[in-house]
Amino acid sequence: MDRIYDLLCEITGKQYVSNRQEELYLYSRDPGTMRPSWPSYVVMPGTTEEVQKIVILANQERIPLVPMGGGLVLSGLTIPLKGGIVLDMKRMNKIIEVNKFSRYVVVEAGVSHGQLQSHLELNYPQLRHSIPDSPPISTVGGNVCIHGSGHLSQVYGFHSDMVNGLEVVLPTGEICKVGSCSTTPYWFARSPLPDLAGLFLGWFGTTGVMTKVALKLYPKQRKKDVMMFVTENPEYVPEIIYRVTETEVAEDVNVVTAPKPDWMEGFQLTNIAFTGNSDMEMDYKRKMIRQALEDYINDREGGFMFLTADLKKGFLETPQRSVARYADVKKGGGFEYVGAIMPVELFPRAYREGLAIADRCGTTYSFTVRIIGRAHCMMFAFAYPFNRADEEDVDKARNALHQTNQAVLKLGGIPWKAEAPAQRQIMEQMEPNTLKLMKRVKDLLDPNGIMNPGNWEVL
Repeated sequence: MDRIYDLLCEITGKQYVSNRQEELYLYSRDPGTMRPSWPSYVVMPGTTEEVQKIVILANQERIPLVPMGGGLVLSGLTIPLKGGIVLDMKRMNKIIEVNKFSRYVVVEAGVSHGQLQSHLELNYPQLRHSIPDSPPISTVGGNVCIHGSGHLSQVYGFHSDMVNGLEVVLPTGEICKVGSCSTTPYWFARSPLPDLAGLFLGWFGTTGVMTKVALKLYPKQRKKDVMMFVTENPEYVPEIIYRVTETEVAEDVNVVTAPKPDWMEGFQLTNIAFTGNSDMEMDYKRKMIRQALEDYINDREGGFMFLTADLKKGFLETPQRSVARYADVKKGGGFEYVGAIMPVELFPRAYREGLAIADRCGTTYSFTVRIIGRAHCMMFAFAYPFNRADEEDVDKARNALHQTNQAVLKLGGIPWKAEAPAQRQIMEQMEPNTLKLMKRVKDLLDPNGIMNPGNWEVL
């Protein structure tokens, strides 16, 4: 196998290839509960052409190849389940173009959300992109690949819906462009061409390696505020979400519930973020949101919570650092969650099922909801932190995650960025002809089965 190491060094240079045990150790795991699986090599390409050469080599030698962005996916999607080569994309971090008037940006897939956010704030302060609540090192390519969501998703949908075009290296080595960029110099849309982006979005790197991504950008208003509506009956939450989104003035709607701090236990906190360009506009939107929920206030079934300046500052952050802080609440560096994509009306059942699972498994929890589209669906995150140094605690979290995946599917939702065991649970419930189509797509694009094997494996 030293021959493979030498060949990888010829492609990228020796400083960007490793087979050292201490470095392979880092790439064999993530912060979630999936057990480690070691690669043989890690390589960091710097160009699309280097990616192409690595893919061709892996295909010729029948070596598994696992593309990786920020490595923060939590659910084992970049753990090399069958060994092989981890393709670390972080060197491919160029921001290639910002089109101010058509409001899009073209980036290499390894560009991080923090990097893009800083670039826009410095050079195009009138533009912004939808930022997930993951740490800023999370990459654009990795996030769209798993159908991520963020602070503008309540208006514009999943981050994969915001993709204008892709450059992809196919498993056999061909470089392919998808969208308007395949036909013109511009990356303005995927329409009106046949939409091939679905061959790569949501496939967890099993159908190709994204090397460039075009993302939609959006106007950035000068002012931003947040209102928090508090209830203690989960049955009210779907109607509250419906009324708030009906106003069409909120750009981000989240629901949070947790047992700590003590005052939060048993309550549902609906956070409503909105923006504007003037004080008059902001006052108007506050009044619309308050009016939409006035019945609950009059009936003493809910009310708006006064937020101190410090509290409000935390809720207005993008990304919110409180999410990362909660991930280490057990002080053991372990965290994972089932992000269930499901209809909004399932909130009460999902909430109660989550409480029951946490109680049965003897683990702490936090539930966070992000509304996608105009309440077209929600991402309901059942989060379980754990102490990685305590194997019993890890097992509790692993058991809670397994039970949660089962419960989500039973409720009528679908686990998001599902780990390999959860993927199998999904496929067991999937229509047979859909499975057959998935298998035909994978067999056509990746005839030698080298791309991130172990994920979306249709038997």
